[in-house]
Amino acid sequence: MLDNGFPIRAFSVALPSVKQADTFFDFVENDLVPAGINTLVVRVNWAYDFESRPELADPDGWNRSLAGRLAALCREKGIRLVPLINLLGHQSWHGTAGKLLQVYPQFDEKPRVKLPENYVWPNPDRLYCKSYCPNHPEVHDVVFDCVDEVVEAFGATDFHAGLDEVFDLADTDCPRCGGLDPAEVFAGEVNRIAAHLRRKGVRLWMWADRLIDGRRDASGYGEWSASIGNTHRAIDRIDRSVMMCDWHYRDAEQSAVYFAIKGFDVVTCGWERPGVTRMQLDDMLRFRRHSSKYMSERFKGYMQTVWSGFGQFMDEYRNGSDKEFCAARNYRFLKSYFRQFSEDGGGILPHAGEEKAPAFGQ
Repeated sequence: MLDNGFPIRAFSVALPSVKQADTFFDFVENDLVPAGINTLVVRVNWAYDFESRPELADPDGWNRSLAGRLAALCREKGIRLVPLINLLGHQSWHGTAGKLLQVYPQFDEKPRVKLPENYVWPNPDRLYCKSYCPNHPEVHDVVFDCVDEVVEAFGATDFHAGLDEVFDLADTDCPRCGGLDPAEVFAGEVNRIAAHLRRKGVRLWMWADRLIDGRRDASGYGEWSASIGNTHRAIDRIDRSVMMCDWHYRDAEQSAVYFAIKGFDVVTCGWERPGVTRMQLDDMLRFRRHSSKYMSERFKGYMQTVWSGFGQFMDEYRNGSDKEFCAARNYRFLKSYFRQFSEDGGGILPHAGEEKAPAFGQ
């Protein structure tokens, strides 16, 4: 019954420090596996000792040996391992450029916008995180070397490229992108990544926010979990083999249906609010049960995301944090949900609070 309800039961977290690797392996084997998690998305980004691009290597990061250990453990335990490197967006954080733009500043989509010493939002430049220019003639030679190395090291058949919260795109001052349609530029980059991976037998996963119209006269989701930058029209130009990871953290939005209607497989992603997670899980079951046979197979399951470091997550998880909004608390609820769903054969819905919960899928 569990597999029929949630084909994908995923957990997403940043790779821990090398010193925490053994703790991480233990968590995977003795917690994620018994909980029924069958997919592990690990955010590698630039915290890796790259051999193919030593100029981007982090000597204190994970390496091929550690990646191989995790890959072997996941194979043994039946977990799909999905490494993630943020491509296109998220190439800086607050006042610090990420490794790619530190080494290759010429890849910056908006070089005229300088990183501030003290970051604040909102700001006149609408600087959130910098992007690389997807039309720079040299950028893909560099990033695809890193992608290929990580895919091989982790033994992956799926790769997550991030692609979320992209604010810097098709800049009017970019000599390559100025005047271009943001939807065309975004779709072009997604398809370029998907095609590169496909040649190696690897499937692309991505966060789905830039493909939803976030304007008030459309979804009304706003500019974070959706787009107000006209990238949403890219959805009809993107390869339908891409796995959409549809994240909403404050409300149980129904946009998974939109992606399924458009022909994409979709995973709903939550974070730190058990009440929202409860509705998202029940919705996923309902969508699978009450859609056409073509649509129902596209609703793939649920992903627990963790946006703190692994160390903080483990501290809160082990200490039973009772913070109102907490990924560790949400994960504990998710475990109870999966367990009770399995035991009851899809009968009674586990609840996030004291309120009486409805039956599964009703």
